[in-house]
Amino acid sequence: MSKPRIAIVVGSTRAARFADAPVEWIAKIARQHADIEVEVVDLRDFPMPFFEEVASSAWVPSENEVAQRWQKKVAGFDGFIFTAAEYNHAPTGVLKNALDYAYTEWNKKPAGFVGYGGVGGARAIEQLRQISVELQMAPVKSAVHITLGDFLAVRQGEKKLEEIDHLNQAAHALVNDIVWWATALKKARDAEVVEAEAEAA
Repeated sequence: MSKPRIAIVVGSTRAARFADAPVEWIAKIARQHADIEVEVVDLRDFPMPFFEEVASSAWVPSENEVAQRWQKKVAGFDGFIFTAAEYNHAPTGVLKNALDYAYTEWNKKPAGFVGYGGVGGARAIEQLRQISVELQMAPVKSAVHITLGDFLAVRQGEKKLEEIDHLNQAAHALVNDIVWWATALKKARDAEVVEAEAEAA
């Protein structure tokens, strides 16, 4: 079995976003696992309009060319870690939009979250977990919550994320969960493909 491929999805596209710091940090931790491949995926590279298709891609193929490219990109991964900025107790509109623009490509793959904001992005992550379930993903229990004090310390250059012990502990737990679930679910999906091919033969 090939190594599971894990995407670190940058869940904000704002010019002044904080997301780049946690993305670089969590990607470095994930790359310490020799049994997975890690790639950073930036939503800036997939400028999709707000969802305007006839229906979900679960039912009708998307017409938008960027959406098609996005779906192909998502399909190539076996698990996902999303950065989750919290705006008004919710995830970013651009991340929700990106989730809506795919469906089968998310199915039976784990999702994890690195949140930041007043309560560490907890409310945004809670909503993202519900969305993930509807997309037939497997959201993992472990998460990273960068609360306001740590957020400001990093933003103002007083600390780096790798210098904050409780965040490092949470990050390693999150990555370990993603690796375990990505490996298990990839094996199960691969077995389904083999079974389907055998039945079709």
